[in-house]
Amino acid sequence: MPHGRTPGQTPGLTHETPRTQAKKVETGSKAHSDRAGGIPGDRPDGRSAGGGGGGRNRTVLISGASVAGPALAYWLCRHGYRPTVVEVAPALRGGGFAVDFRGAAHLTVLERMGILDEIRRHSTGGGTAMSFIDDRGRQLAVLPPEFAGGDLEILRSDLSRILYRHSLTPAADGHPAPEYLFDDTLTSLTPTPDGVHATFARTPSRTFDLVIGADGLHSTVRRLAFGPESEFVSHLGYYVAAWDLPESAGDLAAEPVGYSEPGRTATVGRTPRRSAEPGYTGEAFCVFASAEELTHDRRALPAQKEAIARAYEGAGWRTPELIDTLRAADELYFDSISRVDVPCWSTGRTALLGDAAHGATLGGMGTGSAIIGAYVLAAELAASPDDHSAAFTRYERRLRPYVTQCQEGGRGTGAFLAPATQEAIDARNAALNDPATRAAMLQQGHDLSTAITLDAQTPDTPPLHAPGTA
Repeated sequence: MPHGRTPGQTPGLTHETPRTQAKKVETGSKAHSDRAGGIPGDRPDGRSAGGGGGGRNRTVLISGASVAGPALAYWLCRHGYRPTVVEVAPALRGGGFAVDFRGAAHLTVLERMGILDEIRRHSTGGGTAMSFIDDRGRQLAVLPPEFAGGDLEILRSDLSRILYRHSLTPAADGHPAPEYLFDDTLTSLTPTPDGVHATFARTPSRTFDLVIGADGLHSTVRRLAFGPESEFVSHLGYYVAAWDLPESAGDLAAEPVGYSEPGRTATVGRTPRRSAEPGYTGEAFCVFASAEELTHDRRALPAQKEAIARAYEGAGWRTPELIDTLRAADELYFDSISRVDVPCWSTGRTALLGDAAHGATLGGMGTGSAIIGAYVLAAELAASPDDHSAAFTRYERRLRPYVTQCQEGGRGTGAFLAPATQEAIDARNAALNDPATRAAMLQQGHDLSTAITLDAQTPDTPPLHAPGTA
């Protein structure tokens, strides 16, 4: 489980900032810029100019530049749209888990994007078996690598960089690359008769034909256009934390192991692909129960570290040693295990994509679902360039049955990783040690990943089918 599940950068994939990358991409005769400013064809009234295809809904603002956002920007450009992507971070994020893709539909979309081979070149090599141990280090059960690695596993930060770079590749038909606005965020969205007027913290305001929230579990677009987060996000009783271990950790992560006590689990391990990184000694991955949502500031690193330390007070094994490494962590992934349920993914000219619409923090195949969702949403918009409402409706109808099943698959992730009682811990370990039960659990994951299929790429066929859709 800890293998590939924490912040880090894979050797061999150049870590370029958005600014240095953008300088290499030409949009017409003008260099693409990662900051606000004129893009070719901007209108003097502040409304972004349309482009290509003859439809009216040509300019699209996308919030979020992690996975779903760049993927959607790529496809929209290929369909003649003019996307602008706004991202609150000053650069592409370097932290996060390893993510995986499972099943033919995930891999087919990656292949159609032209990035499947590159992702394979930068994959972690798959998950690593992890031993659950007791407080004396004795093995109790083994979590097979298939549980974590899927068909193809890659660090999220590497995937984000691949998608970002690929989205900036000019389309063969001459349509320009998307515009990226880093280090900025939306402050308001106001519907107008023929668009959505957007204001930003730094960039001058503009009006776009459409707005897409691809900005994750804590979506700004969802909050501005649909309502407060509390109406759509359900806390599932657990928190997850992950960080890189300092050099002083020594052999703490020499072997991939996990130690569980009722309501909390701590795991350590190393990602083989990161072994050449200077100072790399491994990662920590922790899951703990909390019936109440914590009230800390999500962006305050000291408060996050304090919350984690409190959750592991008095724990056995080498857990105190592990928690002590938090002091040296410059980057930390920390969030609740939650799920997002939005009754309708669109309102007017604004729609949600990926975790903003149907997120599940762990175990919900969120990355693969986001890639598929971006592909489907762009295709449906292209099919109805003058009727965004019809496109949004078809997009949701085709995708919702599949992602809802995936969300259900992630509902029990916290309880599986950090069972609430000793009896539940023993039962989990017994299940992992039983070949038949283990095979059934893996089959369940396989069935979820194959619950959606894509048709051959032709103009007259719908982009995918899920059970119960047409």
